[in-house]
Order: sequence, then structure tokens, then C-alpha cells
Amino acid sequence: MDSPAQHIPDEGPAQKVSVSMPAGRIAAVRARVGARGFSAYVSAAVERQIQRDLLEELLQAKEAEIGAPSAEVQGWAAAVFREAEAMADDHEGQQAGKGEPAWEGREAS
Repeated sequence: MDSPAQHIPDEGPAQKVSVSMPAGRIAAVRARVGARGFSAYVSAAVERQIQRDLLEELLQAKEAEIGAPSAEVQGWAAAVFREAEAMADDHEGQQAGKGEPAWEGREAS
């Protein structure tokens, strides 16, 4: 059997894994996606977390290389993130109104 280390993200065969998480979180996911969508939902969440981790590593490396961003740049970045979050919230609300799971068809890029 292939080991997971032999594949880059999103490649290779799907494998079953055992993950422990609070029962309430499991129920919340099942309520959103049903039994069949659970794996896809968790996989998408892991993908987003990996991307966030890589972004944080890149930001730390750049800050070590060129120094911390100015207060002006930090303010601009915070405003951009707030705008992006508002857009995501609007999109989720629109999808939920159509009877579709908000996560369906969304992919971190």
C-alpha cells in the first residue's frame, strides 16, 4: 500500500483514517452535509488549513527577510480580509437560500 508521504496533496487514492473530534462538531457537520458529504467537507477543511499554514510560513519568512509591515499596510490587509469575509458570508447565505450546502462546489485555490 502507498504511504501518504508518497503523494502530494489531492493526488493518490483516497484512504480511510480515524479522526477524533467533539461529538457536537461531528453533529454540526452531519447536519450541514449529511452522511455522504462528511469526508468531502473534512477534506476541504484540511486543505484550507494546509493553505493557511503555508501562507503563515511564507509571511513569517518574508517578515524575517524584509521586516514587519508598516501600520498602514497592516490596516490595508485587515480591511481586505474583512471584505473577503463579508463576501464569503454573503455567498454562503445565497447558497443556503438555494437549498444547497454552502461548502459544495467551493474549493480553496
